Amino acid sequence: MKQKELHRWDVTYREAAAIQEELRGKLILRDDRRDDGRDDGLFDSVRSVAGADISYDRGSDRFFGAVVLMKYPELTLLEEATVSARVSFPYIPGLLTFREGPPLIAAFYKLRKSPDVVLFDGQGIAHPRGIGLASHLGLLLDLPAIGCAKTRLVGFHETVGEKRGEWAKLIYQDRQVGAVLRTRERIKPLFVSQGHRIGLPRAVAIVLSCCRGYRVPEPVRRAHLTVNRLRMEQTNGERKVVSC
Repeated sequence: MKQKELHRWDVTYREAAAIQEELRGKLILRDDRRDDGRDDGLFDSVRSVAGADISYDRGSDRFFGAVVLMKYPELTLLEEATVSARVSFPYIPGLLTFREGPPLIAAFYKLRKSPDVVLFDGQGIAHPRGIGLASHLGLLLDLPAIGCAKTRLVGFHETVGEKRGEWAKLIYQDRQVGAVLRTRERIKPLFVSQGHRIGLPRAVAIVLSCCRGYRVPEPVRRAHLTVNRLRMEQTNGERKVVSC
């Protein structure tokens, strides 16, 4: 896989915020098209979906990242890649990509095949500066990306129906930045937002189609299990884990 070298990672708080402001204008928030301009429909062009997750021990600078690639729509495992790395950027709300991005990028490098869509355990454009983890890394990887967060970072929404598939608009600064999606009946909803190169209706549909009996999409769930297993193996489970 290739990465666009749009910026360096060893930056200050102000430099990081400025990078986000600059990159936000490069995001493509509509469905990607074939090279010949034809639209293959909602799912016809998607043959594989990846899930990405990060885990680390509280107070540690050692981060573990995992990317799991699955065949779509069967959601059978194709390959997985993991990495452990030291991270120096401090915890700053709204700038988590500068902590979690480098390990995840390194894990993506290890994949033999590029995914058609990536699901991140984090925010897309539902972010204070409109560029969370899914948007930022989607842009750097030049891949269609979707944010699937378990908690709300910005905005407000109306009550979501209790049935699977029901959703409400997530509104921030007078515009829709995502969907609050019920993926299991009577279970807390997910906060789905566009990352890059995808429209919101398609993002919602793909997330819902990847939820197979659990609250989170299967690729993200599998990445979560993989990265926590890696962390436990390499640290002997000595400290309290933080999974993002």
